Amino acid sequence: MRAKVSQIVQNDERDELERAYTRALVEYLSIGGEDALRSAYEIGRTALSKGRGVLDMAAMHHIAVARVLQTMSLSASLPHDLDRAQEFFAESLSPYEIAHRGFQDATSALRQLNETLEQEIQRIAHAVHDEAGQLLFAAHLAMSSVAREVDPSLQGRLQEVGRILDQVEKQLRRLSHELRPTILDDLGLVPALESLAGSVSTRTGLSIQVYCSLRDRYTQKIETAIYRVIQEALANITKHARAKSVEIHLTWVAKHLHCRVHDDGVGFDASSVLSGTALGGLGLIGIRERLNAVGGTLQINSVAGRGTELLAKIPVEK
Repeated sequence: MRAKVSQIVQNDERDELERAYTRALVEYLSIGGEDALRSAYEIGRTALSKGRGVLDMAAMHHIAVARVLQTMSLSASLPHDLDRAQEFFAESLSPYEIAHRGFQDATSALRQLNETLEQEIQRIAHAVHDEAGQLLFAAHLAMSSVAREVDPSLQGRLQEVGRILDQVEKQLRRLSHELRPTILDDLGLVPALESLAGSVSTRTGLSIQVYCSLRDRYTQKIETAIYRVIQEALANITKHARAKSVEIHLTWVAKHLHCRVHDDGVGFDASSVLSGTALGGLGLIGIRERLNAVGGTLQINSVAGRGTELLAKIPVEK
């Protein structure tokens, strides 16, 4: 019942918009002027705010022109009137052009931000690996020197400190690798993902399988985007899904790189999370924005008790 009421409201809004468009078009054809042309812009802006697409605008213009022609007699001025109707239609699409340019600017800024963040992450990863590693090595040397001079009863304490330093070194090495895996730059996307899957599986007990039919290398920004998407997806699964197994599929379909991540966890309401109405969900929103920056799209299918499938598609040339 609620769906029927919603549909009736939408139909009424569409009909009212069509009537307003027809009235404004008739006014522009009759008397011209900036006020009538401004009406086309305002109608286009209203349609855009209500989620109407360019094809909806084209259909509305077609209906309006057909109605106008029914009330006009064919005359020598018809070609001129059709040209003016085209001007009116072009003006009604101005809000869409402005929105499109704004989206392009936002995407460009987001792409630049991601590249800057990756450069900073790479710098931090190197600092953690190299500088912290050197400090730990110096600490080991200092302890070795002290061990030769202290009372034998303290040797056990020093060995315990040495084991703690070894654990710190392992954790820093793991952190550095996850921040910016050198294997991604050296060997490519698939080996990096297999390494990531192995690391997460060891740490969490998840069964993670990577299936890949790709044979080529891609640009750094594409490989980095896919790696980060899967990294964030695995983090979300680990935190929230209560899953036992995960499958990662990478395929090449019609000039698009497809990345599918499927888990057998508890599932969730994807639409409310992506719209921001649910608590949390920043990881999935971050995935979507990272894909937007490289022209990609995100699709999520989730059913309570039957797991979640995340599908990322990125247009890319081999």
